[in-house]
Amino acid sequence: MSDATMTEQTIQKEVVGFVVSDKMTKTIVVEVSRRMRHPRYHKVLTKFKKFYAHDEKEEANIGDKVRIIASRPLSRLKRWTLAEIIAKAEQVEKVKV
Repeated sequence: MSDATMTEQTIQKEVVGFVVSDKMTKTIVVEVSRRMRHPRYHKVLTKFKKFYAHDEKEEANIGDKVRIIASRPLSRLKRWTLAEIIAKAEQVEKVKV
């Protein structure tokens, strides 16, 4: 195939997860879960992985459901960027006793 006949299409990796930390400046930690079946015992397992993502406007909070996309390395751990906030978490006020 020649380059002229190929359509240019950028395929970016994207994952959906929940924000577990927003304490860093312009950085959030997103936990992504996936379910898989054990190859031998056939039990369904839930595996978790944490990703560090860049949040330029600092708009994501703990508990928000977000979509992140892969990007160039921004720091030692950050390789993802916040694409959108899918659902905001309910903010529960602490009751003083």
